[in-house]
Amino acid sequence: MALIEVKVPDIGDFKDVAIIEVLVKVGDTIKAEQSLLTVESDKASMEIPSSHAGVVKELKVALGDKVNEGSVVVMLEVAGAAAVAPAPAPAPVAAVAVPPPQPSPAGGGSNAASASAAGPVEVFVPDIGDFDEVAVIELMVKVGDTVKAEQSLITVESDKASMEIPSSHAGVVRELKVALGDKVKKGSLIVVLDGVAGAVVAAPAAVVPPPQPSPAGGGSQSVASAPVVAVPAAAAVPAHDPTAPALNLPHASPSMRKFARELGVPLAEVKGSGPKGRITESDIQGFVKGVMAGAVQTAAQKAVAPTPVAVAAAVPVGGGIPGLLPWPKVDFAKFGEVEVKPLSRIKKISGQNLARNWVMIPAVTYHEDADITDLEAFRVQINKENEKSGAKLTMLAFLVKACAKALQKFPEFNSSLDGDNLVYKKYCHIAFAADTPNGLVVPVVRNADQKSVSQIAIESGELAKKARDGKLGPADMTGACFTISSLGGIGGTYFAPIVNAPEVAILGVNKSAMKPVWDGQTFQPRLTLPLSLTADHRVIDGALATRFNVYIASLLADFRRIVL
Repeated sequence: MALIEVKVPDIGDFKDVAIIEVLVKVGDTIKAEQSLLTVESDKASMEIPSSHAGVVKELKVALGDKVNEGSVVVMLEVAGAAAVAPAPAPAPVAAVAVPPPQPSPAGGGSNAASASAAGPVEVFVPDIGDFDEVAVIELMVKVGDTVKAEQSLITVESDKASMEIPSSHAGVVRELKVALGDKVKKGSLIVVLDGVAGAVVAAPAAVVPPPQPSPAGGGSQSVASAPVVAVPAAAAVPAHDPTAPALNLPHASPSMRKFARELGVPLAEVKGSGPKGRITESDIQGFVKGVMAGAVQTAAQKAVAPTPVAVAAAVPVGGGIPGLLPWPKVDFAKFGEVEVKPLSRIKKISGQNLARNWVMIPAVTYHEDADITDLEAFRVQINKENEKSGAKLTMLAFLVKACAKALQKFPEFNSSLDGDNLVYKKYCHIAFAADTPNGLVVPVVRNADQKSVSQIAIESGELAKKARDGKLGPADMTGACFTISSLGGIGGTYFAPIVNAPEVAILGVNKSAMKPVWDGQTFQPRLTLPLSLTADHRVIDGALATRFNVYIASLLADFRRIVL
């Protein structure tokens, strides 16, 4: 094993670029060319790749640091360092973009010539390096906007970098020739401008292409730059004017934009928690969780099926409800020593969801005791028989299976309210609340109706472990039809769980207790399990909720009913 310094390769004329995202941590195993961090200038963000494959032993940079070509990024432990080919270094990023000559509407001149009279002017994508096609991820102007020469018109993105394309002329936008998601390349028509009479057209603008990998096999950390045309300081592309009309997306690195696209997340609606509002992976994941839980509506959802979420949106995590007295402000330190700790991210998200659900759902809780004497004896017997294999059946697994059966018998409980419509689901995914050091999370057992109790026990155990380790992904916590919140391992008698919208019901379970039960002649000791079913009264009335609760209790009392 050898320890190798991974340095920032040749990034062109950029000096002191800021690190806006660190993509690896100590202990990570990475591949050659895997992105290590994201840096950003005024005009572009780019990801810096690793020159080798190995294990990260030490991070030499942190968020906000400024780096240059040759700055040490990480210390990497590699096997057989001499045999590992260095990763391709990025191509130069300060090349001058020279658009191809374009005939003017009058029939002569080029696209870069001075405009001596007003008239339609076509603006094309200039030379953006070795890219064949790049995606348009942001439109920075709209029809009717007045733009200056060199003002940014659109943002395009490759797998490794994003860049802004400037205008070669000044004028008024007559027509946009591209839309979000379109692919463009050198020479693609972007906009048609109504030229301004007497306006001097800018010289070819400098476009910052992203780092490009060159063929592997070079022996040094960085490769020689390709010939470029020097850009005078006066010709440098100015920063985008924030006061200019634009359809700006929040800051996000190329990898985060790609991640958002894969999940179908509209970046314009995600609030970034990183430096300067930059969007991070946790922001995107949190947005997805909010949408799936009903806490967040996208613009598209609001347009299709608007719902009255204004009240819930106005309820802060620790705040009051509109129309009521404001939340009291108290200086607690006046009364004694205090310690202030921020809420965890999970509690912030769940707090907002719970506040909305509590305010907006007319929920009623129904209680029932289930006799699980025989079921518990059966569970203990099976676990004893399988003691050597290590496989264990949990009461939660039986509860999940019983709820799946009940959802089939009472389909109203496997539905969601969508405006004036009730959406009945043909699948059966059961969620269960898992207690973790950071707060409650709700992993989902998918297709519980198609799985045996043993399969459910194994899967729920694996999900619970992932929850405790903080490794649950969005797919592990979305799509639930019904939720079980069990306090059986802690205690209690009954409680009223809050419905997890857009679901219409939730089952609360407490610790089982031995109680005397009258059998008609005498009292018998029976192990009873307290069940607390909370249901949305807009969908489920009291009679239906009670029948559902009683049915689950009957399944747990005699689990043979599950096969009927």
